[in-house]
Amino acid sequence: MKKLVSILLLLVLCACCALAQAAYPERPITMIIPYGAGGTTDVYGRTLAALLEKELGQSITCVNQSGASGSIGSQFVKDSDSDGYTLLVCAETMGTYRTMGVSELGYDDFTVISPLVGDPKIIVVGKDSPYNTMDELLAAIKENPGKLTMSHSGPGGSGHNQGLVLGEFGYDVAMISFNSGNEALLGVIGNQVDFTNPNISTLSGYIASGDVKPLAVFSNARLEAYPDIPAFTEFMPEAEKYVNIPYTVLSFCVNNDTPEDVVAALKDATAKALASAEWQEFVTKNAADKIFEMYTTAEEIKGFYDHWQSVVTWMQYDAGVAPISPEEFGIARP
Repeated sequence: MKKLVSILLLLVLCACCALAQAAYPERPITMIIPYGAGGTTDVYGRTLAALLEKELGQSITCVNQSGASGSIGSQFVKDSDSDGYTLLVCAETMGTYRTMGVSELGYDDFTVISPLVGDPKIIVVGKDSPYNTMDELLAAIKENPGKLTMSHSGPGGSGHNQGLVLGEFGYDVAMISFNSGNEALLGVIGNQVDFTNPNISTLSGYIASGDVKPLAVFSNARLEAYPDIPAFTEFMPEAEKYVNIPYTVLSFCVNNDTPEDVVAALKDATAKALASAEWQEFVTKNAADKIFEMYTTAEEIKGFYDHWQSVVTWMQYDAGVAPISPEEFGIARP
């Protein structure tokens, strides 16, 4: 009899454990977006959150916690319980925090549920600029080293990194930092600087209005949505190794010690959300790179982020922008 009772208790406990595991999520979820409202990360994060609500059956509140290149909001997530109820949608600066001396955080502090998108960057000049092609702009930079001005959103950011790539091949530009990518773009439209390289998600309206002239996609391939804009490698083929990665990468993460069943539930829900017609249409409309389709297995995802960090952190360190060697964090040279 005692043996039968013990078996029954064991079965009950197992059933309770199974129910507990299947319960996630059983209450509302918070998604931290570590940048201000209205930016690229915010727009994609909120779009994802709305789709995940349908899949998970719980409300998801998006909270903007900006500051220090996104590290304040990211640290908040890291300090939160690893239970899947505090999510993070971050940008590529996560991969450069440590070498830039901004934060001790890195991608290995989080589990990437899925890469999201790469927001392509376009080199543009103002509508009244004397430069009408990328060849003309590059020639002017060569003829006037250190004279032509390029605006960007801050040291170590994706726009600044593009200026470093130019420097790798002997194109010396005067890089001017603005408070945001949008302000950097307005600086070009207002004829304060010669050129800049905004994300396509914030640029399309200005292209349509004629306020800017797009000269090149900072990539090794043209965009389907803008097939008339040439790829940067059409002018500088030797830059292939630097432009075969997206410079603005958005990622969906949780703490790296989140329970496996919660991670699995989030991965399943996210896969369904990213396959939905709403997400696909949104990404296509914004001419974004579908990184979520390119890297799906754990091995592929890790390989992507390792390569990205290798290319960018070593470029920043060699240029004197990053004060701490990537070698200290086990990041190999590309």
